[in-house]
Amino acid sequence: MRKALRWLLSLVLLIGTTGAAGFTASAATAAGPAAGPDIKDQVLAIPGMSLIEEKPYPGYRFFVLNYEQPVDHRKPWQGTFKQRITLLHKDTNRPTVFFTSGYNVNTNPRRSEPTAIVDGNQVSMEYRFFTPSRPADPADWGKLDIWQAASDQHRIFGALKKIYKKNWLSTGGSKGGMTATYYERFYPRDMDGVVAYVAPNDVVNQEDSAYDRFFAKVGSKECRDRLNNVQREALLRREPLEAKYAAAAAENGWTFTTVGDLDKAFEAVVLDYVWAFWQYSLESDCASVPVAATASDQEIWDTVDAISGFSAYSDQGLNTYTPYYYQAGTQLGSPDIKQPHLGSLSRYGYQPPRNFVPRDIPMTFQPWAMRDVDTWVQNNAHRMLFVYGQNDPWGAEPFRLGYGARDSYVMTAPGANHGANVAKLQEGEKTLATAKILEWAGVAPATVQADQRTAKPLAKADAVLDRQDLEREPQLRP
Repeated sequence: MRKALRWLLSLVLLIGTTGAAGFTASAATAAGPAAGPDIKDQVLAIPGMSLIEEKPYPGYRFFVLNYEQPVDHRKPWQGTFKQRITLLHKDTNRPTVFFTSGYNVNTNPRRSEPTAIVDGNQVSMEYRFFTPSRPADPADWGKLDIWQAASDQHRIFGALKKIYKKNWLSTGGSKGGMTATYYERFYPRDMDGVVAYVAPNDVVNQEDSAYDRFFAKVGSKECRDRLNNVQREALLRREPLEAKYAAAAAENGWTFTTVGDLDKAFEAVVLDYVWAFWQYSLESDCASVPVAATASDQEIWDTVDAISGFSAYSDQGLNTYTPYYYQAGTQLGSPDIKQPHLGSLSRYGYQPPRNFVPRDIPMTFQPWAMRDVDTWVQNNAHRMLFVYGQNDPWGAEPFRLGYGARDSYVMTAPGANHGANVAKLQEGEKTLATAKILEWAGVAPATVQADQRTAKPLAKADAVLDRQDLEREPQLRP
């Protein structure tokens, strides 16, 4: 996965939520007392499950939990760790959505788009090795791979399926969309459907020309030129801007041991600028980008900081996301782009994930990992929906479906960025996608079964549950 990513809108909420306009006030089941044991007692009766806290929320029960997992699912006797999960409980008679961002889990009540569409329960998993869901130090980083993470999901599903017996869907956005796809590849019998948002698919890590083609045509030439000029100007003004960077580092306590030095960190931030803009902004936002030739040093600094973020490649910015950079450098891949408009101004080019992981953690790339997943999806996808944004750089290398795919779809939201979702699709695709999600979850109303064009989300909009929280996170990640 490539760097140029900006303050990633928390995928826990960014891709998995929709606005109020996308919802209907159709009858939704409210969480209420059910016959038999209390849901908390049922969940905590699962071996290895423990309660961190319960947070009240109207119409739901929301639990933050720990679940004891093997460090190595192939050798479960060799040690365990506690993996943090959350449960948004609606009703055991409703379908359940298994969500992951691929990173940390949000410990506040939130609802992904598929959860709102089916008016269901939601289980959210923190990805292994993200603190605090990390084996005790010194951790064996070789146990951080896509199969082990999929096996985490498989075990959680197996434990909770005994309580939540209706249909299950898996979902996630960006790295979470990748995670949902990998889970389906390794455990295709678990879920009744998959909704993967903006999931990158870097099949051949050394072949990244698709990204160059994307940046040559995305948006208007005027917007592309304006962004490129700011990026170039920032490198031309390296000396005064690095002086600002040094002052900001001293003020905030940033250090640069992992990346090497401030100069490498500075250039990495600047080289993220264009990618980061298209990932999280719209073409209409180009008007707010300063004209490089007449901009002051402060204006150049401010726009780069707002879009790329100067804290991103400090040790403090990198630390939380070490598990992601490790995976990018061992299995997931990391896009590279040419950026010819920078000429000789770039000293380092797009730096590889190895530069963002402490040197005492060994890394060896496995080129077969993504090829295996891609081949499987093309030949075996069943009830899988992939949603992309037209102007999202990560969509330059998407998942594609082959002749072996069944009841599966790839859809693209026009003009959308990395926040693309079902609600942003064109009307015909939006109703088809919604109808399929309802069908896969086993809750499609008779009207939808008769005419898919009538499909709408079953849950009422909720300003808190469906909120898209902004969270400052570093680049080089989907």
